Amino acid sequence: MDADSSTAFLFGLLILLVLASAYFSSSETSMMSINRYRLKHMARQKHAGAMRVSRLLEAPDKLLGVILIGNNFVNLLSASIATTLAIQIFGNPETVMTTALLTIVILVFAEITPKTVAALYPERIAYPSSLALGLLLKLLYPLVWMANRISHMLIRAMGLRVDATDDQHLSSEELRTIVHESAHTIPGQGQGMLLNVLDLEKVTVDDIMVPKSEIIGLDIEDNIRDILSQISTSQHTRLPIYEGDIDNIKGVLHMRSLGKFVRHDEITLDVLMEEIDEPYFIPESTPLHTQLVNFQTNRKRMAFVVDEYGDIMGIVTLEDLLEEIVGEFTTDLADNSQDIHPQDDGSYLIDGSATLREVNRHLGWELSADNARTLNGLLVEVLETIPESPIGIRIGPYRAEIIQVKDNVIRTVRMWQHQPDHSDVGDDDSDL
Repeated sequence: MDADSSTAFLFGLLILLVLASAYFSSSETSMMSINRYRLKHMARQKHAGAMRVSRLLEAPDKLLGVILIGNNFVNLLSASIATTLAIQIFGNPETVMTTALLTIVILVFAEITPKTVAALYPERIAYPSSLALGLLLKLLYPLVWMANRISHMLIRAMGLRVDATDDQHLSSEELRTIVHESAHTIPGQGQGMLLNVLDLEKVTVDDIMVPKSEIIGLDIEDNIRDILSQISTSQHTRLPIYEGDIDNIKGVLHMRSLGKFVRHDEITLDVLMEEIDEPYFIPESTPLHTQLVNFQTNRKRMAFVVDEYGDIMGIVTLEDLLEEIVGEFTTDLADNSQDIHPQDDGSYLIDGSATLREVNRHLGWELSADNARTLNGLLVEVLETIPESPIGIRIGPYRAEIIQVKDNVIRTVRMWQHQPDHSDVGDDDSDL
């Protein structure tokens, strides 16, 4: 082989080695940056490339070992060939210039460019590259095993665990972030439902229950005519049955069970009591996701929420829980009234009995619900007294004007979110 042919051969071999280095670099980046959850999904779909990559990633130390051994081998061989070419062309090694040129070539063509492409398109690189990596791992396994053994010894010497792996399970907050970032692929309503499902574990039944003071039920101590009149005008499908006081619950009457009686005069108190279902009691601290399962398990649709002393605090229904997921829907004609009424000036007239969760959800506000459940409770907590006359109050960025107080309860409040300007700098959040 003459000098020109030898030089051309070495140049060709050097180019192949740089391409091989680019292959190893891109393979490393693509394997480490591929979406593990999409990879699992594709593997379940029997995608051949995904299945190969999954098998390689089961032993990341071996995978990295074969990639780095291969990459270092081709880089060392490239350096030797580059030195040989320098001797043939310049007559001496020209070590500094050769090293500088080879470093630039490897940095640009075998590191930065392939790794950038692999980071942008990990699946396109990882799936095909897994073919050669799997074969190389089998061929170089003794060398990979030896290198990993030495590496493991060094890791243990540093007091670290070789078998320690990061937890791959997503937290609810991480899932929430994924749902938010998937807005372009998940329809708005579906995205909202997914976020609402994630909220179920944070919310307890006492956050969404109908409070005790608003429970509509039948008192069996009333005259049977009054009871039947109340039944005929009721707009609810189920009514609590109590004796004397709501705390003395006897059961729940489903209106459908009375459909078999043609005439009201066939219904007596004894007949009525035979048709009621046993009351179902739940503690106030029950998370919504737990109660949803409990409703299904116990085949119930209404539950009475009790405190630690066994006193009834309110009721919650299956429909209430479902509304937390899919949004408001109701067959209750009496539920058409709203507690929040927008005004022309941008403020809102809000019923004091409105829950803070409802206000925050409808208006996108962040009123603290740590120690109070209703708007009335929050205002009384901030004021530390029950106001006797209209008064203004400031709660962080929100302004409230108490309009009506009746029976020691704040009935109506006008609220708005204050838009701060330069004159507000230095203001605190004290009451007005």
